[in-house]
Amino acid sequence: MSAKKATHAFSKRPSRQKSFETFIAGFYRVATYLVIIAAGYIFINIAWNGSKAVFTTKAPFINIAFLTQKPQTLHVYEPKEIYNELKSINAQIVSTKAKSKALGSGEKEQIAMFKADVEALEERYEMLDEERKEGRLMYSDSEYRKLDESPSEELYAYNNYAYSGGGIGPAIVGTCLLVAGSIAIALTLGVLCAVYLSEYSRPGRMLQAIRLSIMNLSGVPSIVFGLFGFGMFVLFFGWGVSMIAGWFTLAIMALPVIITASEESMRAIPKGFREGSLALGASKWTSIRTNVLPYALPGILTSSIMGIARVAGETAPIMFTAAFALRDQLPWEGLKEPTDFFFQGVMALPYHIYVVSAKIPQNEYTRNMQYGAAFVFLFIVGFFALSSIVLRVKIRKKYKW
Repeated sequence: MSAKKATHAFSKRPSRQKSFETFIAGFYRVATYLVIIAAGYIFINIAWNGSKAVFTTKAPFINIAFLTQKPQTLHVYEPKEIYNELKSINAQIVSTKAKSKALGSGEKEQIAMFKADVEALEERYEMLDEERKEGRLMYSDSEYRKLDESPSEELYAYNNYAYSGGGIGPAIVGTCLLVAGSIAIALTLGVLCAVYLSEYSRPGRMLQAIRLSIMNLSGVPSIVFGLFGFGMFVLFFGWGVSMIAGWFTLAIMALPVIITASEESMRAIPKGFREGSLALGASKWTSIRTNVLPYALPGILTSSIMGIARVAGETAPIMFTAAFALRDQLPWEGLKEPTDFFFQGVMALPYHIYVVSAKIPQNEYTRNMQYGAAFVFLFIVGFFALSSIVLRVKIRKKYKW
């Protein structure tokens, strides 16, 4: 018996290990493409449907009311005759489909007849639905109150839909304030912690325990941060459901990412930068402030981007600490004292999207509010992230090493 030749790296025939590695690489490639396609579909779907609520066909081509007004109840008057006929057709469609399902597989002619009836009813429904949309009257709360006389009940069927009128102005303002305030606090505390861990701490068990705690903190679910913020800031400190309670809760969530990324960027600075300034008589803090932090800023700003991505979309923490489902006034309106600005709740887009998507009855009128709010929210997060990227690029050009 002749022994099998051992495969080697230069053999033309691929070994079993090489084939397995090729398969794994192909699998990961396909999985990556699928994730990209799924993410692209989600973003395109939100952008396509959300743009219908944000943009209009008339100058200035932006729905100013949607971006500035508070959420309101939508009052809808639909042509009564068409409305009743649509209800009747819908009932017929449901009844016909139920009869078709009740038949056995052998009665193909009867099933085909029911199917044709359903198609005819659906065509009739779509045609009437277009007429209904053209003939309906819609008023937000503010417009409805200004009416001298309501449309005739004999001609129109009346319905109202919560959170389907008005806009998301207070939620936009609240989201921007929450993200900006929490990232400012998180960057301040995170950079100070990173300076200590990178420049002042000594290797040992204590340092290992601190780093392990930071790593574990990054894996804590957001609902736990929300409960912690509720117990600490809302109840113990007595701040109540307020913007400052939301700031500190979200800042604590972002700290692990910012501390880790900032520390790594500081450790990447060559030791010669520190030693050169120390040799010239500078103090350690002066050396860090002038020769380490400026060159580490691009990495620190990268951590801020990751921090924004971490906190901007969270609903649970702000639901417990900062967000209201509805608030009539903007944060700077109706203040008795200047400090009241920090100790009041705000509306926020993540919580607002949750409310209009899960806490109220769904209908065609809530759809615009859902997609419009999601579209604007993605734009705000992208704006904050893009601002950090632009600032990072400018600083990197200024401080090259």
